Formats: sequence, structure tokens, C-alpha cells
Amino acid sequence: MKRVQTIAAISVVVALGVLGLKAAAWWITGSVALFADALESVVNVAAALAALAAIRVSARPPDADHPYGHAKAEYFSAVLEGVLICVAALLILNEAWSAWQTPRVLEGAAAGLAVSVVATSINAGWSAMLFRRGRAARSPALIADARHLLADVVTSVGVVAGVALVAVTGLAWIDPLLAALTALNILVSGWRLMRESFGGLMDEAVPGEELARIRGLVAANADGAIEAHDIRTRRSGPTTFVEFHLVVPGDMTVTEAHDICDRIEAALKADLQAALITIHVEPEGKAKHRGVLVL
Repeated sequence: MKRVQTIAAISVVVALGVLGLKAAAWWITGSVALFADALESVVNVAAALAALAAIRVSARPPDADHPYGHAKAEYFSAVLEGVLICVAALLILNEAWSAWQTPRVLEGAAAGLAVSVVATSINAGWSAMLFRRGRAARSPALIADARHLLADVVTSVGVVAGVALVAVTGLAWIDPLLAALTALNILVSGWRLMRESFGGLMDEAVPGEELARIRGLVAANADGAIEAHDIRTRRSGPTTFVEFHLVVPGDMTVTEAHDICDRIEAALKADLQAALITIHVEPEGKAKHRGVLVL
């Protein structure tokens, strides 16, 4: 978890550096499209700070008031980031409309574009790294930050190409049009991010492929049991919660049943990395003849 916090802290530094570069590109050219790109970087800084704070909170151990830990703090961070993205998009649309009504002549386009390309390259590299680290650590906050940066990279590439087109053709109306398109793309990105984060807050089950793998591990390590039914899953940050009923023969001892549970828990934790497993042991009279059939 300390490594995740370190990465989140570096994200703040990277976001500030990229913001400075994009603000310089806008200041050099006066392009409303580059202004939109810079404004999104302001959101990047705020989002990186929110992610860092959420990751620090989520790293706290369980306590009396939060017996399941604080991992869901990362989902709140991701929702906040989505809201900030949408707000930035609306501000960009307002600026684009103003520039559409009063087209502006670009100055120093070559220098401004060069600075913007450097900023975009930094974002692209950092986004790829955040994806790798976020998936490895199962951190919603880092993954949300990575997706936001990736969306920023895509829009920045389009903005750079468009501003270059404006400089070559002299068609000033292209600039605010690009800003508006950038804003719409950002708006969609923000909504998707909030939708995924709401899923985590609403305790959505793990994806179908992962659930199938969990069922397979239960079946492979439940020798001696009869069946496992009513399997329920959810995810909170990096932790996967798995709960089910394990039916065993009525004459099986508590120790034997416990040994089966230990095997299943060990297999699931080895596969899921961070997992909290709850198994309800029941006698064979409780069998439902569905779910994971062992015998």
C-alpha cells in the first residue's frame, strides 16, 4: 500500500508539471482549444490530490467503526474525479462558445504546439504506468486517474492536430470547434468514470469470468464436501469479498469440515491476492442440489 501512496504522490507532481506546460502552450498561442486542454490539466491536479487522500484513507486498518476497512474511500475519490471532469467540460464549452462568436487569431503556434506535444507525451507515459500499477494493486483510484489521463492524451492529440490545421489554413473557427469536441469527449469520460465508481459503492458482484474462476477453485478444493451454494461476491477497493454455504456430510467432524474450509480459503486468497472469505458450513440436509456440486 505504501508503494501505491508513493505513486499517487508522484501523480500530483506530474500533474502540476503537465499543467505548467499546457498553460504555457495556451499563453503562447492564445488558442481556446489549448486553453481547454490546460483546463483539463487543472482537473488532473485536483483529481490526483483527491486520489492521494483517498488512498491514504483506504490504507487505514479496520477499526471498531469500520470493521471491513476503509477501502471504499477510493470509490469516493473516483466519483469526485468524474464530477470534476464534467465541470471542466462545461467550462470549456462556455469558453468555446465565446471564441466561436469572436474568432481569435493564433500566435506562436509552432512553439505552443511543441510545448503541448511534450506535455502530452509525459501524460501518455504516466498513464500507461498508472494502468500497470493500478491493476496490479487493484486500486480504483489509480485506475481512475490512469483512465482520466488517457482521455486527456486522446483529446490532446486531437487538439494539437487541429491547432496545427488552424495555423496552416488560417481558419479560426476550427479552434473553438475543437474545444467543443474536446469538452464533449471529456464529458463522456467523466460520466463513465462515475458509473463505474457507483458500481463499486453499490457492491456490484465481480465480473462473470472471475466468478467462474472462484467457483472452479471452490470445486477443486472442496473434496469431502457435498456442494457449495448461494455464492455471493463483491469488491471493495483491492479486497474481494466471497461468501457461500458449504454443505458437508452430517457425520463429518467439525475439524474435518474446518480443514476443507481452510483449503478453499487458501486457494481463493492465493488467486485473488486480497480476499475476505466467509463460509457457512451446513449439514447435508441443507443441500439445494445447485451451485457448485462437489460430490
